Amino acid sequence: MNKLMTLAAVFSMTVSLTACGPGNDASNSTNYGTTNTSKESAANGGGTDTGSASAQITPEDGAALTVWESKEERAFTEQIAKQFTQKYNVPVKIEEVAPSDQVTKLSQDGPSGLAADVAVIPHDNLGKAVAASLILPNDVFTEETKKNNTEAAITGATFDGELFGYPRSAETYALYYNKSLLKEAPKSFDDVLAFSKTFTDKSKNKYGIMWEVGNLYFNYMFIASTGGYLFGDNGTNKDDIGLNSAQAIESLKAFVKMKEALPIKSGDINPDIKRSLFNSGDVAMDINGPWELAGYKEALGDNLGVAPLPAVEGKTATSFSGIKIYCVNAYTQYPNAAKLYAEFASGKDAQLLLNKLVGSIPTNKEVLEDAQVKNDPYISAFAEQAKNSQPMPSIPEMGNVWSPANAALPEIWDKNADPKAAMDKAVQQIKDLNNGAAAQ
Repeated sequence: MNKLMTLAAVFSMTVSLTACGPGNDASNSTNYGTTNTSKESAANGGGTDTGSASAQITPEDGAALTVWESKEERAFTEQIAKQFTQKYNVPVKIEEVAPSDQVTKLSQDGPSGLAADVAVIPHDNLGKAVAASLILPNDVFTEETKKNNTEAAITGATFDGELFGYPRSAETYALYYNKSLLKEAPKSFDDVLAFSKTFTDKSKNKYGIMWEVGNLYFNYMFIASTGGYLFGDNGTNKDDIGLNSAQAIESLKAFVKMKEALPIKSGDINPDIKRSLFNSGDVAMDINGPWELAGYKEALGDNLGVAPLPAVEGKTATSFSGIKIYCVNAYTQYPNAAKLYAEFASGKDAQLLLNKLVGSIPTNKEVLEDAQVKNDPYISAFAEQAKNSQPMPSIPEMGNVWSPANAALPEIWDKNADPKAAMDKAVQQIKDLNNGAAAQ
């Protein structure tokens, strides 16, 4: 799930992304800026508020940073790196590494001094990074970070009660729909099914709706909307697994009913197929994340609509969400400079720029109230869904969930397996992994 694998008062949730895009070779790098003035000048430059935490630390003498970034969001980081160098006189080199790969790469390259000083990771990888002592706590900017970002973002950036990350964006999924085929978005999955009965024609490869039916990330709404859950105690209890709870099985009733709307095998659905069919008008609705927004806007123009997910069994749909967070490498030679960069690149102006360039969902509370975000019908729809999302658990055992769950869903969809029996099997497999080999 490469893509996988885009919220306070606005994103208050029991709390993505994340789904992240594939990155290129880390050797594809760029240097920005040179160090030519003193630390004191750098710290007080650029209009820095001397009362803020950023005025309390200065970059180390001779500091130079390497940051990792995805290919898809590199344009943002190029601009932020230039601005950071201009303000702090610290050069920044960018290397392309997919966020989903960065913790693994940190574990390999961190001790030898070859890793980036600042990484950007999906929050569900945080527990693995902390357990391996790969990253430093967000200690200098703790209060600013908590004050400025949503409750969900802070939850995602925190592990075992300690703040480690610097939130920069949120991701969840919503309902894309073709306005030339539907006048308005359906309010429930029963409505989706009713429309699909008039539109779906398997012989013509036309379907009312399509989504990755074998992927737990996109199907969490069929677990949690009626009260199911993954791990208990707000995602922290590895021994309390709720995928097979009575509440989860209630939501899975809607999942089973939707096979009539999408009568194809789970293996015949992938992002490329789905994207092509939606762009051509042969799929009327798609459940997907903000990473598809730019392409869908280009293909459908004014006919593109985005709405929160339809209700599941009469309940507001609960999606998975991910928080992308900056983390500072525990092995960095320049911890002050790295912490300053993580704070700078996740602040209000930076999140506005990221939203403008790639359509990200901000986590900064001021940015969420900015006209740039509130007046965008697409981003505001994702933000509305994010209010009813839950962040993926960040405990290391999260890595043990995907394979069993992603095997159970196709059993239900393709082979008509009993949902309770399939989920019982998945839960036992997850427990065996949790109590055996460490999460991978």
